[in-house]
Amino acid sequence: MLLDKYGPGFLHSDRGGKIFLGILIALVILIPIANQVVPAGSPLHFSTYALSLLSKYMCYALVAIALDLVWGYCGILSLGHGAFFALGGYAMGMYLMRQIGDRGVYGNPVLPDFMVFLNWKALPWYWHGFDMFWFAVIMIVLVPGILAYVFGWLAFRSRVTGVYLSIITQAMTYALMQAFFLNNMGFGGNNGLTDFKDILGFNLQSDATRVGLFLVTAVFLAAGYLVSRYIVQSKMGRVVVAVRDAEARTRFIGYKVESYKLWIFVFSAVLAGIAGALYVPQVGIINPSEFSPLNSIELVVWVAVGGRGSLYGAVAGAFLVNYAKTFFTGALPEVWLFALGTVFIVVTVFLPRGIVGLLAKIKSRKAAVESAS
Repeated sequence: MLLDKYGPGFLHSDRGGKIFLGILIALVILIPIANQVVPAGSPLHFSTYALSLLSKYMCYALVAIALDLVWGYCGILSLGHGAFFALGGYAMGMYLMRQIGDRGVYGNPVLPDFMVFLNWKALPWYWHGFDMFWFAVIMIVLVPGILAYVFGWLAFRSRVTGVYLSIITQAMTYALMQAFFLNNMGFGGNNGLTDFKDILGFNLQSDATRVGLFLVTAVFLAAGYLVSRYIVQSKMGRVVVAVRDAEARTRFIGYKVESYKLWIFVFSAVLAGIAGALYVPQVGIINPSEFSPLNSIELVVWVAVGGRGSLYGAVAGAFLVNYAKTFFTGALPEVWLFALGTVFIVVTVFLPRGIVGLLAKIKSRKAAVESAS
């Protein structure tokens, strides 16, 4: 629809985006067949574990796109996007907890198990409505969006920029992490929300449901990319880039810089919240560790490695770094954090535009050699 609505030039210059979308379409077609049709003993069979892992990577790719919008195109280095991701995840987790009903350990049809264990007598007011999927969807969008609006309005109105803005975004996610760790907050404390049974009546342990979640995640990743691509190519996107490159000059010629920053920041937060909501039913848990500042820093590393300011570079970085994390934490768990730090230093010093920038430089040099000969 986006391609038809905005014309053939919408992705005309986006070769990397076309490749990414082509790969995504191929995965959407081939992987469900390899999982559901190909016998388990066949070398072509794609296991449900691998499918769930790939779905998780796609959720990470979507939140990486969200960060690239504000960092790569607007110049806002947010170290708190993990908070928006976690809030979307908690909204989905609250819906999934309400679906358990009397199938929980304590058999209470209304109160989740952790509330029964902590002797809660009634369901808190902010849990009401989460037994309905449509309400949960609204909260998935609304809660991260409102937080981003309030935070952004205060920060951008005060003209907080640079490292100071990065610090207060990290302080925000750290404060939320500490709050959600408290048992009396009503979000499961240290253990968080888990033991989910089904979503919209479909068993979450079923292979077919896992395939369905994979397909839904792929659709949202493609839609998130296309909408973000349209935004950065629109007039508003060009103003946002101008704010990144010369904020004072953009303000001087009459643009309300704070409004553009706020709009892109809120949209990015909503996108991160959607990614978190897709993530939770596939991993089966959401707890305060998702608010950890380290998660937000890792997110910055994904975008930096792939190449900020390209969108598809953020996707590539999310997949590559998380695949490396899966490998190292399984084979050499004590090495992973050192490897991550080394990668970030190498990229910052030698590859400031990430993998995408390196490939572009190689391509330009090759073109220069060919033209010279």
